[in-house]
Amino acid sequence: MFYYEQGQLDMSDRIAIETGICRGESFKKIARRIHRHPTTVSHEVKTNRTLIKGHYFLGKDCKFVRNCAVKGLCDSECTYRCCSCKTYDCRELCSRYASTACHKFEKAPYVCNTCPNKKLCHKTKYIYSAKFADAAVSRRRSESRMGIRIRDEQFREMDELITKYVKKGQPLSHIYAEHEHELPVCLRSIYNYIDAGEMTIKNVDLRRKVAYRRRRKKERQKRLNQAYREGRTYEDFQREAKHSLTYEYESVEMDTVKGTRESGKRLLTMILRKNSVMLLFLMPDGTADSVKTVFDFLEFGLGLERFHRLFPVILTDNGAEFKRPIELEYNADLVPRTSIYYCDPMASWQKPHIEKNHEFIRYVIPRGRSLNPYTDEDITLLMNHINSTKRPGLGNKAPYELISDDDEDMHELMSLLEMDLIPADEVHLKPSLFKLK
Repeated sequence: MFYYEQGQLDMSDRIAIETGICRGESFKKIARRIHRHPTTVSHEVKTNRTLIKGHYFLGKDCKFVRNCAVKGLCDSECTYRCCSCKTYDCRELCSRYASTACHKFEKAPYVCNTCPNKKLCHKTKYIYSAKFADAAVSRRRSESRMGIRIRDEQFREMDELITKYVKKGQPLSHIYAEHEHELPVCLRSIYNYIDAGEMTIKNVDLRRKVAYRRRRKKERQKRLNQAYREGRTYEDFQREAKHSLTYEYESVEMDTVKGTRESGKRLLTMILRKNSVMLLFLMPDGTADSVKTVFDFLEFGLGLERFHRLFPVILTDNGAEFKRPIELEYNADLVPRTSIYYCDPMASWQKPHIEKNHEFIRYVIPRGRSLNPYTDEDITLLMNHINSTKRPGLGNKAPYELISDDDEDMHELMSLLEMDLIPADEVHLKPSLFKLK
């Protein structure tokens, strides 16, 4: 018994069908080659063939139309030639009508691909093209899935749920990760409904819908003092990463966030690559001494060995606050506690995790707003809400949820910095966060 494949036809099948038709092969022979039933091939050709309308004099396919002078078929008082009438079709009223249309395509192979007069023929004809057939199938499939395909009550409940949490500043991915079992459609469908204007919230309410500005290429400027980078460049970091997984998966990315151009408080940010937990520290200014104070605080609270396990390697940029690596790599007793490496100038993409996570900070503290009014308690609250946000890249889990129960080092760090998981529905990522305290 002949074996037939299951599933829909794809582009390769349609190319085989077109090739077989052009060779004059029967549907049965074509079907045997692509492991399909002959009726499948026949249905494919008749359904997805391309219509090419014929060119007839005055749009009529009657063989008498050029010399026809018949008048008054619809009204005896009409003085216009019936063949040029736009109101009635004379072919339906005239007894002399004789069609010149070709009807060969009404029989197999149902197309004119192999007709020898195809190029010169001006009559209505059908052509089977694999390219156009595949495009037609894709178009019909897309159109069949357009619109709202759930009940009005389900859609209304979904709209209310999503609107409620989007207004709190929660990303759509976080909402879906927490309420997936309550939503009748997938995340992609929700985006489609918003694009179509069907939901209460609009694209302007979704931060991620705002396109990123294209970064202009800047010429790298030569720096006068590069001594601090010796043995600590990004190339050195990559070289060490080839021999140690610590450098690749357990390293920490570090940066600072400023409020305004004026001097004042700054945020020191760190992200642990192994679990994407981001740490925030409010500093009185953006000096190297302030950064060293944070390192000393962490070492004192965690102990030297635990500090080294949590922060074995740190990758940062070339900011002035990081240009004294010896003070960061060694404690007051000159005992090594970490290793510092620097990204290339103007290459922030080399530490993508911390750069990406800064957008969560900007949700609550917009760019250009001074950090001076904020307290350590405010920044701790912000840190907890950010690390409690579920993300698709983490398997729809929050960074805090990736911390295992037996990870004593992380739990000690969380205790030191008062880090606590926020319930998913209470995550708030808007400037009004600090008014809810």
